[in-house]
Amino acid sequence: MGTDINGFIECRAWFPRDEDGKPAWQAAVALDLLNTTRNYDAFGCLFGVRNHANFRPLAADRGLPPDASQTVRAAVDTYGTTFYGTTWITWAEVRAVDWAEAAEAPDSRLHEYRRTPDGLTLVGKSAWNRRFGETLGIPEPVPTPGPGSEPGEVRTWPEGSEWVVDDVVYRSERMDRRDAVRDGGEWKPVWTVMEALASQHGDDNVRLVVWFDY
Repeated sequence: MGTDINGFIECRAWFPRDEDGKPAWQAAVALDLLNTTRNYDAFGCLFGVRNHANFRPLAADRGLPPDASQTVRAAVDTYGTTFYGTTWITWAEVRAVDWAEAAEAPDSRLHEYRRTPDGLTLVGKSAWNRRFGETLGIPEPVPTPGPGSEPGEVRTWPEGSEWVVDDVVYRSERMDRRDAVRDGGEWKPVWTVMEALASQHGDDNVRLVVWFDY
């Protein structure tokens, strides 16, 4: 079962104001207008969801902001009990990210490369591959039911290990944040909108609120 991301960019401007007279957060743009890509590496790097690559998440499990806009609250309510991983991150935090930072451990998945006339080409990543497993006698891990169906058994492979099965090379690699959230990739429209709003209202007054469903 797959996991999808949902959310809104929120902005806190000088108006409107809450019942205490303070600037209130308001929904600016729905995330699905900017990014609909199911990228587990990015989910893990940013929010700790489907974190197979073992990143230190930037903003995991913070919950729904207590001052979230009514638009965001209403959107979350429509998911009933099928959502999880609600959290948020400000533009100030995104701006401060060291995208060269490596994951805390090698990827729990093996990276699969195929030999081509032009060299090795990455074709996928998986915790277990039938061809690989049957060749080396490694059984398939048993998944644990639950949000996102995370694996019940997570194998670790020594970093840099490599196995060759016919024309396929399997490697244990450690990713960095830029591998997960590529410059100019699917998150660029999100960052562009947040940056534009922050230029008018301040870095701490723009945030992305997200939640996940399966």
